[in-house]
Amino acid sequence: MKKYRLHDIAAVIRSKNSGPYELTFDILMKDDETFEKVASADIFSKKLISELYNLPEDDIQSIIKFPKARAFKITVKRPIPSGALGDRDIYGAQQHAPLMDLSIEL
Repeated sequence: MKKYRLHDIAAVIRSKNSGPYELTFDILMKDDETFEKVASADIFSKKLISELYNLPEDDIQSIIKFPKARAFKITVKRPIPSGALGDRDIYGAQQHAPLMDLSIEL
């Protein structure tokens, strides 16, 4: 097995609002082989996302695999609604950073 950083094996890592109360993270792999390895290793779990984002596991709403797009989609409850007092990222576009340096063994 070899260790990788997610940003080295993914073509795209991004975050965005999926409504005022949710954030979605999209992770698109560079190729089918890498997608299959990551999917088989079951890397993305509620426990992992909960730890990375300091959220209760109940706030992780879904983790979905899209093989045809070589993608993973993770949706979480926003800690603060978009545009509410204290929100520092109204579009949710800067929330993917903790995923970028995630260390993965494949």
